[in-house]
Amino acid sequence: MDLFGDNWLNHAEKIAANWKSRIAPEDLVLVAGDISWALHLQDAVPDLEWLHALPGTKMMIRGNHDYWWTSLSQVQKVLPSSIKVIQNNVIPWNDVAVGGARLWDTEEYSFNSCIEFRENQRTKKPTEEPRNPLEDKKEDQKIFQRELSRLELSLNCFKNFPGKKRLVMTHYPPIGLDLKDSQVSRLLEQFGVEICVFGHLHNVRAGEAPFGEKNGVRYLLTACDYLNFVPTLLK
Repeated sequence: MDLFGDNWLNHAEKIAANWKSRIAPEDLVLVAGDISWALHLQDAVPDLEWLHALPGTKMMIRGNHDYWWTSLSQVQKVLPSSIKVIQNNVIPWNDVAVGGARLWDTEEYSFNSCIEFRENQRTKKPTEEPRNPLEDKKEDQKIFQRELSRLELSLNCFKNFPGKKRLVMTHYPPIGLDLKDSQVSRLLEQFGVEICVFGHLHNVRAGEAPFGEKNGVRYLLTACDYLNFVPTLLK
């Protein structure tokens, strides 16, 4: 990850040190995607074991660079005991229940104004071929609608856990910087979600992605570099 800037130097050591100083074995940690650069499931196992060695129970969703993440059944076969994954489901933990979906790019909002773009070929799948911009846009819309359906499928599972605080993870942001209504935000409000955490946005200029609360839902950007590699407490 140091290919993306000096702030990523020794990032694994930073994450581990801050994690161990703040998180206890009885805590829950939400990891909102982009977990391993591996292209194949078995190649991701060392990264999963690295997470497993850190304190706490971990819940994860798939990020857009998690190419190793195949079917849920295959992923679950290699998961260490302290890691659980969200995919078309909701997982209860003490007084909370956690659902979510990866999501995708949408034309509803853009974050170009708050990001310092840094080109790197590692962000592209090796077999990926350039596409026609119009075809690319249509494909993005198709994927987003599919992810929206998956999110709704997950949110519907909250009914199986009455009385629990409802948390959601997405990888892509569910709402814009101005907190205007979005297709995702309306779903979260409909299902009584209290907190939504997400990642995906990197190299965000300091103070330019505050997000916040809208209609009872708190939106928190939890990308590692945005948090300076320090876990943020949800309460």
